[in-house]
Amino acid sequence: MLIGASREELETLRVPLTKKSDFEVFWRNTLQNFLSREASPILSEVQTPLSLVDVIDVTVSGFNGDPIKGWFLQPRNISELTPCIVMYDGYGGGRGLPHEWLFWVNVGYRVLVMDTRGQGGGFRLGSTPDGQYSRPSQTPGFMTQGILDKDDYYYRRVFTDAVAFVEAAKKLPGVNPDRIIVAGGSQGGGIALAAASLADGVFAAMPDVPFLCNYRRATEMVDTFPYHEITLYCRIHRNEIERVFETLSYFDCMNLVTQASCPALVSIGMHDPICPPDTIFAMRNHYAGDIDTQIYEFNTHEGGSVQHQLAQAKWLSALLESSGK
Repeated sequence: MLIGASREELETLRVPLTKKSDFEVFWRNTLQNFLSREASPILSEVQTPLSLVDVIDVTVSGFNGDPIKGWFLQPRNISELTPCIVMYDGYGGGRGLPHEWLFWVNVGYRVLVMDTRGQGGGFRLGSTPDGQYSRPSQTPGFMTQGILDKDDYYYRRVFTDAVAFVEAAKKLPGVNPDRIIVAGGSQGGGIALAAASLADGVFAAMPDVPFLCNYRRATEMVDTFPYHEITLYCRIHRNEIERVFETLSYFDCMNLVTQASCPALVSIGMHDPICPPDTIFAMRNHYAGDIDTQIYEFNTHEGGSVQHQLAQAKWLSALLESSGK
């Protein structure tokens, strides 16, 4: 069934922002104090059965210097500079195995995959612990980790890691540093939006059915996970509800994208019970740069699925062509 308001209403809906007065200062200080822009990624070639693709194990210095794993994939025997797609994964997933990320390599781009700290116990293998907080590949429940303090909240570390991967991509061999594209689906789409908002020099963003947008509205609309983790927390911590949503406001992509200037292509499934269209339109209608929208009227959280990859490839090709490769 259709979730939330009609498309006609959502197209023009301007949800009030929930930014606090120190929002920009908080993120500027976070990146200044907890991200090393000088650190170079550590690369180690990996032998795989992929005869047409070079696979490189990557370690990037993330939040507070934490080592964050990733994959760097490139078409074999390609010498010219290419754009690099920085990929972020969905909730519960880690970097997985290299052959899970071959679409964009086959299109002809280099690809950098970020392992989401602490995740990988849900559907795709992970290799990176969340600093001293946990072992890698923890089964999901991340939405309320540190939720009473913006300085300790889980996504402060993840979003900083995402910026670190943009910086790392610019230093990788064969990558055109002026053509860094951030992308991902669901949680990965939300992280891509954060990277587009916080990192310097992002060329384009492709958030697919993005999570982490307009948290309060999401918890009012659906009782599906992962947003339901917040609902369950608030059900027990009845006296902390406003404090919870104050913390979340610093990590709400609806607020973050007011700082995003790169072109973006966002997808929305109008029947999506995981990331309701109301929440994504709330973000989209505040996006500071140019943003195109691909609507899938009868789809749920799969959005356009593999068909949307073709739409993304066409959109990105046209954007690169218009800007001069």
